[in-house]
Amino acid sequence: MTTLELPHPLLTMAEKTARIDAICGRARILPVITIAREEDILPLADALAAGGIKTLEVTLRSEHGLKAIQMLREKRPELCIGAGTVLDRKTFAAVEAAGAQFVVTPGITQDILEAGVESDIPLLPGISTPSEIMMGYALGYRRFKLFPAEISGGVAAIKAFAGPFGEIRFCPTGGVNPGNVRNYMALPNVMCVGGTWMLDSGWIKNREWSRIEACSAEALALLD
Repeated sequence: MTTLELPHPLLTMAEKTARIDAICGRARILPVITIAREEDILPLADALAAGGIKTLEVTLRSEHGLKAIQMLREKRPELCIGAGTVLDRKTFAAVEAAGAQFVVTPGITQDILEAGVESDIPLLPGISTPSEIMMGYALGYRRFKLFPAEISGGVAAIKAFAGPFGEIRFCPTGGVNPGNVRNYMALPNVMCVGGTWMLDSGWIKNREWSRIEACSAEALALLD
């Protein structure tokens, strides 16, 4: 093997943390999207983008998740597309092959954390306890998704985590809504939030894309 054929070195965990920071800093609100119909993929993404939300977490909670990631990466390259509800190493590999630019999990296992270390795609692992933070910390993770945020203590929990975990920042997801989003984003150890309130199932079912666009713009305006 010649020098030109050598594989490029993996990004360090610090470099992947910087990528997560950049992604979340641009996003502020990360919509958690579950695709029910393939024909909704592009118009839904376009409605969110028109409202200012251009970083999308496409979950694998439906059969259309991988297809949506592939299609959006190909047809909407200006958007930043991540994969959510990634539960194991096999799925991690599948979303990596589909072109996901970041990966989000609802919880952690040692195997999924190691998969993130071994990949150039930044992983935002889901946690709800100090022990889980410490599992990730031992492998170099410094950014986590708090899930389900409200049930796991919400704003009070994140404030408490700031004491022992001064380097850690969070993306709280689960129960975040227009009534509490400002409280979360006011915390110095919160980098963005995950939400679904701009993705009303009735609007999507009825293809009311303009309502999704308006709600997305209103959501971002809450943070200005």
